[in-house]
Amino acid sequence: MNKSAKYFFTLSILFFSINFARAQNPDPINPSETAGQYGDRIVSTAVPFLTISPTARAAGMGDVGVATSADEASAHFNPAKYAFIKNQIGAAVSYTPWLTSLGINDMALYYLSGYKRLDNEQTIAFSLRYFNLGDIQFTDDQGNFLDTYMPREFAFDGTYARKLSERLSLGVSTRFIYSSLSSDISSGNPNTKTGITAAADIGAYYITNISVGNVPAELSFGGAITNIGAKITYSDSERKDFIPTNLKLGTAYTALLDDFNKLTISIDANKLLVPTPPIYDIDTGEIEEGKDPNRPLLSGIFGSFGDAPGGFAEEMQEITLAGGIEYWYNELFSARAGYFWENAQKGNRKYFTLGIGLKYQVFGLDVAYLIPQEQGNPLAETLRFTLGFNLDNLKSSETSVTD
Repeated sequence: MNKSAKYFFTLSILFFSINFARAQNPDPINPSETAGQYGDRIVSTAVPFLTISPTARAAGMGDVGVATSADEASAHFNPAKYAFIKNQIGAAVSYTPWLTSLGINDMALYYLSGYKRLDNEQTIAFSLRYFNLGDIQFTDDQGNFLDTYMPREFAFDGTYARKLSERLSLGVSTRFIYSSLSSDISSGNPNTKTGITAAADIGAYYITNISVGNVPAELSFGGAITNIGAKITYSDSERKDFIPTNLKLGTAYTALLDDFNKLTISIDANKLLVPTPPIYDIDTGEIEEGKDPNRPLLSGIFGSFGDAPGGFAEEMQEITLAGGIEYWYNELFSARAGYFWENAQKGNRKYFTLGIGLKYQVFGLDVAYLIPQEQGNPLAETLRFTLGFNLDNLKSSETSVTD
């Protein structure tokens, strides 16, 4: 393996393994002793930062969001929700220090989002997601220092959402993705380079009013396919990797207990629409079971429902589940809790989440905290912070002061 390939391979493995955060770390001396715990067909993709929940509200509820009420960061989960957002204009900024439990203090995810309602039926929105992987030192085969580089990635979105009726809306987002994982410090062929691609999301959102006993409530359903886009490459070779095209389905029930108290219960299911790695013959390298993962985009998406070597049972293992609750008092204070579950053979991420939120006039602050089910999880103690701005309230505040 030439130096260029070695640099990219090492960095990619580190990056992918960290971000998918398998619940236990393989033994660095004898990785085969623990690798079997994860199975051999964990579905992984390039640019996994696109799957990280960027906001504290959703993170406090176990990473649910496809059917919850609309907020400033709805584009990440379901662009169609913007059509039902209550305010005219708003924005939010989120900050997530990443992998602090491993002693890493220079890696973080930043997220900026905003929206503007055009009228009662249409809303436009934008978001910018930036992932800073911190400084990484590159060395040659003998361990000699070559250079220091800060890998970074970002994605910029534009969103349009429209009501089709009083209860149903559709939304679409377009996305530019930039991923720079290594500097131009290597020699040989193929050379590493920055990965660039584009993607789109499409979502639907339905909400209706119901009554359970004497308690009025709202019941909502959401669905979205996100990151539908071309493969990405980091070298001059013909190898290209799928980005994390994902199917999200969910529902949320919101009980309006009285004029001051509101309770929401939500459940989401997610499945990556990318090929499942097949089983290869150790000696020949030929595929024994499963299908060739090197196929076009649409074949990868539609084929992802039936390409697992273990058949339907394994396809079901690739579905992750998330559930969360949210309590609001007088639209001023909120408390949240949630749980995220992933099959042990497909990554084994299992964690609880807690969160709180405060609103006062123009500003809103949300904080979330992650509690892994098992010890040693690199996501342990992950905190997320989101500062929201309701610019409708800013206008009202200015009017009252002038008056």
